[in-house]
Amino acid sequence: MSMTFRIAAVVCIAALSGVAGAADNYPSRPIRVIVPQSAGGSTDVAARVLTDRLADVLKQNIVVDNRPGAGSLNGTEAVAKASPDGYTLLIIAASLTITPALQTNLPFDPVRDFAPITQIVDLPHIITVHPNVAAKSVGELVALLKAKPGQLAAGFSGIGTSTHLAIELFQHVSGTKMLLVPYKGGAPAMTALLGGEVQVNFATSSTGIPHIRSGKLRGLAVTGAKRSTAIPELPTVAEAGVKGYQHASWVGMLAPAKTPKPVIGRLHAESVKILARDDIRKSFLKQGMDVEGNTPQEFAAAISREVDQWLKLVKVAGIKAQ
Repeated sequence: MSMTFRIAAVVCIAALSGVAGAADNYPSRPIRVIVPQSAGGSTDVAARVLTDRLADVLKQNIVVDNRPGAGSLNGTEAVAKASPDGYTLLIIAASLTITPALQTNLPFDPVRDFAPITQIVDLPHIITVHPNVAAKSVGELVALLKAKPGQLAAGFSGIGTSTHLAIELFQHVSGTKMLLVPYKGGAPAMTALLGGEVQVNFATSSTGIPHIRSGKLRGLAVTGAKRSTAIPELPTVAEAGVKGYQHASWVGMLAPAKTPKPVIGRLHAESVKILARDDIRKSFLKQGMDVEGNTPQEFAAAISREVDQWLKLVKVAGIKAQ
């Protein structure tokens, strides 16, 4: 064995030992979780519910660092470029998979630059209509839209948002057409629906359910892959007849790429235990969120699938970022 080879081997073994040692002792200092959205929103709420309990289990302080602005790019980029040691994490919404379809020259790649840990919650949308709309099921809504293409208006919370793409995907899969009306947020879009200014909204669970329960609006179906525990009487859109349709917003936790697998494994295992607790599930349910807690591999596959899906849909629909 040459001297050069021996030195290289020693360096490699030392490096691997260092990684293993760091993982064994993880965490030995406080953890920073960057949330690239404002405090008080769904992503922030999910982050704080999980990290408060995770800090107790890991016996380390976990600081939630809200970094809103620039369409979540700044905070997300900070994690992508952070040291892959498990001490800087990202909790983000489904915007992670939408952004690549709407913006070029991103400073990060949502697939290559992150190591998924787990999807924390699903936030399915609810197809919600004004009571004056003559449709009491998704099938009836599709028939109405096909009979009157472009005549029913659907309000949503801004170009390129998850809600917008939920509607665009529905139109694409069902072969229908609505008049799309963007608003500056979910609240104004819901106000427009309640007032009859628009007839359709793909509402978030937390926003739509109270109005559905009160009878002010009619819920037709949830957009996710499975029924929502928050409103289980509603079928999924696929169950209701629009085969191939599936979309839900989500909140998930990721680390920088190349974070040691034992660190990812520890964070995943402890997070999933927390998410399985009844009190945690009930806490999320009050916010209209369904607990997920999938594996890193499942979360990675979902991210890749969504990135491809939105790239194709945005191109077909001709959506432009504003």
